[in-house]
Amino acid sequence: MEYSFRQAQQVDASQIWEILARAIQRRKEDGSNQWQDGYPNPSAIKADIEKGNGYVLIDGNTIVGYCAILINDEPEYANLSGKWLTEGDFVVYHRVAISENYLGKGLAQKMLLHIEDFARKHSIYSVKADTNFDNPGMLNIFKKLGYTYCGEVIFRGAPRKAFEKVLAH
Repeated sequence: MEYSFRQAQQVDASQIWEILARAIQRRKEDGSNQWQDGYPNPSAIKADIEKGNGYVLIDGNTIVGYCAILINDEPEYANLSGKWLTEGDFVVYHRVAISENYLGKGLAQKMLLHIEDFARKHSIYSVKADTNFDNPGMLNIFKKLGYTYCGEVIFRGAPRKAFEKVLAH
C-alpha cells in the first residue's frame, strides 16, 4: 500500500470528523477520559484546516488518518512540569486519529514519521507531543519511535504526559 500525506482541505472536513468521532468513541469504550469533554470537535477541525495546520494520510482517494501540525505553537508547553530535551524551535502535533477500517496497520507510526519529515523540511529538529496517561496505544508508539518522556502538561484541567524526540540533522 502506498500512502501519501498532504495538507487537509475544507472538502476533507467531513471525512476527517468521521475518523475523529470514531476515535473519540473508541477512547470512551477503552475507559479513557481523553477526548471525552467535547474536544476535539468539527469546529476544531475547520480551524485546523483554515490555519493550514490540518494534515491527512491518504490511501488512494480515502482519508485514513488525521493530525494537526504546528510550529512553536503550544503555549502550555512553556508550563511543563519537568524538562524538555531542547529549547528553541519545535514541531508539535495534536489530534492524531486513524480510520476504524485501517487500525492495526502501523499507520499512526507512519503518520508520525511524515511529521518528522515535515519538521526536517522546515529545518526543525525537535518534535514534541503529549497524550493522556490512559492511552496505551499512543504511549507505545512514542516508545517505539524513540520519544523521551519529559514531564507533564495540563490541558483543559487534566494532566497529560509530554514527550520529545530530537531528530538527527
